[in-house]
Amino acid sequence: MSSMTEISESPVVTNAEQPDSRKRATSWSLWARQTFAILRLEIKKNFLSRRALLLYLIAGLPIVLMSMLTLVPPDTDEMENFSQLGQVYAAVYGGLILRTLVFFGCGWVFMNLFRGEVVDRSLHYYFLAPVRREVLVVGKYLSGLIATVVLFSVTTVGSMLILFFGLLPTQSSEYFLNGAGTRHLFAYLGVTILACVGYGAVFLIVGLFFRNPIIPALLLYGWEWLNFLLPPLLKKISVIHYLQSLVPVPMSEGPFAVLAEPTPAWMAVPSLFVFTGIVLVLSGLHIRRMEISYAGE
Repeated sequence: MSSMTEISESPVVTNAEQPDSRKRATSWSLWARQTFAILRLEIKKNFLSRRALLLYLIAGLPIVLMSMLTLVPPDTDEMENFSQLGQVYAAVYGGLILRTLVFFGCGWVFMNLFRGEVVDRSLHYYFLAPVRREVLVVGKYLSGLIATVVLFSVTTVGSMLILFFGLLPTQSSEYFLNGAGTRHLFAYLGVTILACVGYGAVFLIVGLFFRNPIIPALLLYGWEWLNFLLPPLLKKISVIHYLQSLVPVPMSEGPFAVLAEPTPAWMAVPSLFVFTGIVLVLSGLHIRRMEISYAGE
């Protein structure tokens, strides 16, 4: 309970006649401080709790795999065309990092933001604190977003640099210093951040609306993986469609893929943020009516 004290710190407004604009400013200031207080509490949980160990393992897997790959010297005939290395990383990034590790990493973090509190029987402490529940949703979402963005940004950048410089250091230096390497690196990093934004919103609402979120998560995973088989209209009802439109080196989806025009960046990026905003609003409305029941947990 002592850790909740800072959330409730706020000035007491006693002048009922103050202008509406001043009241609104006071409210926004209070909500901002409460959001920051919740954010600090949740950041510690996301980085230092026992649940964080699995997140570290997920985020570190590609770096370990890329490090092991560099122990095998490349065949000079096969790697003569340097662009092949870009295709290799595109396949690793699209198939392993983006579609699997970021997906399940975000699922683990964001579904536990509220479900974890219910399982630990600690959510009522937040509900007893004098803080709007919408503020609680925003603070928890931002904490999960920071944790996943930090770890999976390290995953994205580290795995790419280890692969390129570990196998072909001379060509890679030229590629990153004078070629498209740096631009591609930042593009992959941006896609990773947007993936955390989009998947974080998806799993936040899954964790709030479903008592057992495992089955919905697996269904979502199948939907995202089979996106290449869906008609163009249904492709747009997924996060991966917008992310694939932004990767610098698209991954081949095979001969059975249903072709669809990629969404331009000027539409894909705002669409993910608009979707996230809608999810936060719906989550705020839902949690206002949420009643705690630890029975059966």
